[in-house]
Amino acid sequence: MTGDTPMEVDRRAGRLREWLLDAGSEQAVRHPGPHRRPPEHRRHPWWKVMCLTGVDYFSTLGYQPGIAALAAGALSPLATLVLVLVTLLGALPVYRRVAVESPHGEGSIAMLVRLLGYWPGKLLVLVLLGFAATDFIITITLSAADATAHIDENPFWPSGLKGHEVLLTLLLVALLGAVFLKGFTEAIGIAVVLVAVYLGLNAVVMVDALWRVVTHPSAVGDWATTLTTGHGDPWMVVGLSLLVFPKLALGLSGFETGVAVMPSVRGDPQDSEDRPLGRIRGARRLLTTAAVIMSVFLITSSVTTTVLIPPEAFQPGGPANGRALAYLAHEHLGEVFGTVYDLSTIAILWFAGASAMAGLLNLVPRYLPRYGMAPTWARAVRPLVLVFTAVAFLITVVFEASVDAQGGAYATGVLVLITSAATAVTLAAVRRRQRGRIIAFGAIAVIFVYTTLANVVERPDGVKIAAFFIGGIIVISLLSRLSRAFELRVDQVELDPAAARMIDERAGRRIRLIAHEPDHQDEAEYRARLAEAMADNDFPDDSDVIFVEVHVTDPSDFETELMVRGSMVDDRFPVLSLASSSVPNALAALLLEIRDRSRRRPHIYFEWTEGGPGRNVLRYLAFGQGEIASVTREILRRQEPDRRRRPHVHAG
Repeated sequence: MTGDTPMEVDRRAGRLREWLLDAGSEQAVRHPGPHRRPPEHRRHPWWKVMCLTGVDYFSTLGYQPGIAALAAGALSPLATLVLVLVTLLGALPVYRRVAVESPHGEGSIAMLVRLLGYWPGKLLVLVLLGFAATDFIITITLSAADATAHIDENPFWPSGLKGHEVLLTLLLVALLGAVFLKGFTEAIGIAVVLVAVYLGLNAVVMVDALWRVVTHPSAVGDWATTLTTGHGDPWMVVGLSLLVFPKLALGLSGFETGVAVMPSVRGDPQDSEDRPLGRIRGARRLLTTAAVIMSVFLITSSVTTTVLIPPEAFQPGGPANGRALAYLAHEHLGEVFGTVYDLSTIAILWFAGASAMAGLLNLVPRYLPRYGMAPTWARAVRPLVLVFTAVAFLITVVFEASVDAQGGAYATGVLVLITSAATAVTLAAVRRRQRGRIIAFGAIAVIFVYTTLANVVERPDGVKIAAFFIGGIIVISLLSRLSRAFELRVDQVELDPAAARMIDERAGRRIRLIAHEPDHQDEAEYRARLAEAMADNDFPDDSDVIFVEVHVTDPSDFETELMVRGSMVDDRFPVLSLASSSVPNALAALLLEIRDRSRRRPHIYFEWTEGGPGRNVLRYLAFGQGEIASVTREILRRQEPDRRRRPHVHAG
């Protein structure tokens, strides 16, 4: 018994809740999402931002060569060459185009939303978010697992602590979560140091390994003998390399992050938000430079590790499994240098998880709340950190902290995002009738569709995990949309001069609004509707009546801004027109705006909607219209609890 009073317990619980739901924490400020413009002083030269994406992209060197050798064997260098060609001739042109089409960091997902729209576009976003979550979560768990492998294989690591890979990986994941709960500090400066040190050490290892390959031709001869013995026909070698290539798709990670961080790239002084040409140019340099650097390292690492490391060392439990370059560093450059290399690799692998966590914290809150498809706590950073960390724990335990076992899931997430980007730029070219780009990007999209399908067939774990994320996101999104259906959902109401004048002229009298669904919009239509409303509701004259018309735009949108325009029909009937994703929410927001502006409680008159109430409520949820009168009243009731200040709603 602690002796705490119930009041003290409640006070501590309240402080904990306030801390968890602090949406204005450091993370929200320091890591604006892809749909939020960062402050001007937080923009950096493109090469520094490249390092931020590079902690994810370049860190795959820690495990990519080992996975390639295990998957392709003696074919690893040739399969890696295919990977490099697909990177430079496929993924790079696609994302250079995404940078032009989406200069504010929205990425390929937002491009598809703009191209498709409505509920199919929203459903596609939920599916792609599931694959993105797979990509980022597996980045956290796989990188932590590979960092554990480097720790476990280091000769200076106490032997009594070996054999606890799962526990050590969980500890690294927990440490990552703790950093984000505390508040993530400036990432770019740390990333520049980590990338510079890591690539520098890798260059030393590569140069030494290439020298050994050149000066020991027997090793190359042994590799060539193994290759020709197992695959005598050169065309068979090429064909098998193409078939094996999808297993090496881990080397394609980093492109989606590269366009997501575009708002952090410093552009030209004359850049505007409509034409940020300098930022686009910097982002394209970022993508190209990162791809070229990674391609050089991929080719050289694949050749040297395949030629110099015995095949059995790559097998599960072998000293080169998941750490091929670290194996070369220890074998050829000594234990001290090898340990320094291990420390650098562990740091960048762990920080790659930080990059992935930042990506998740940017991506999920920027999309789902805009669609009304997230609980209110999803706007806060810390609850999401706890959720993502718990999921990473689960994935780590399920896969037993194995790098090889998680490779398929990681590749699936990466490939689906790149395939969606290739599809998005192809569809954009189709809309603009750019024949050359349609052919080029269409061919690239086909290649990535094949690669994705081949990876799914070979290693279905990625789809299973993605299906788990997709199912969870869809269920939570639908429940959230239902629970938030009666929110006001309007950020701002703006009146044009004519609309403002109509309201101000009636501010001293009773303001009557008639909800009207326009048809022919002629004088006879408004006269008939006015007579019907007066008869149904028995108000004496029509001197203060204003018609209100809401035009439904995209009913799948959630939050919106209202622009109210005033006009006169036949110089007799005043009309307020507005566009919104939902009729009842727009009317409720307009009524509250009129009340606050005129300091009078307006009256609005509806016709009862024909049809069953259940069907009409479903129409409201899906299409933004249906049970308009009762839903408008319910929104007002929730928004304004004081009945004495609530606008009047009449239905007849």
